[in-house]
Amino acid sequence: MTKKCPKKVKAVKAQPAAVGAAPTEASCPVSRDKTGAVTITVHAKPGSKHSSITEVSAEAVGVAIAAPPTDGEANTELIRYLAEVLELKKSHISLDKGSRSRDKLIRVDSSLSAEEVLRRLRQAAS
Repeated sequence: MTKKCPKKVKAVKAQPAAVGAAPTEASCPVSRDKTGAVTITVHAKPGSKHSSITEVSAEAVGVAIAAPPTDGEANTELIRYLAEVLELKKSHISLDKGSRSRDKLIRVDSSLSAEEVLRRLRQAAS
């Protein structure tokens, strides 16, 4: 009597997680998604004294947020601050992924190109 139960089939489970952890294709925190909207990968740092862009690295844009990470206050302040930096209305910027995480994906629905968004973020960081 032989059993035909596959054992240890889930050994490849670590590989898809590693692929999904790198959403940036061209090692740039600003890119375009399938719909044509500009997306920004953000590493949020809530609880700061004032909102500012701390760094623009290949992986993400570091943003210090002057709001506590409770009840979505930091997310609201992040969208308000990015709208100010990018000179857009708050309604043009939305939180796509990461509402309860420090690593977030911000969607920008405007006529700005990804290059222009990156330029404005770098200008605010300096």
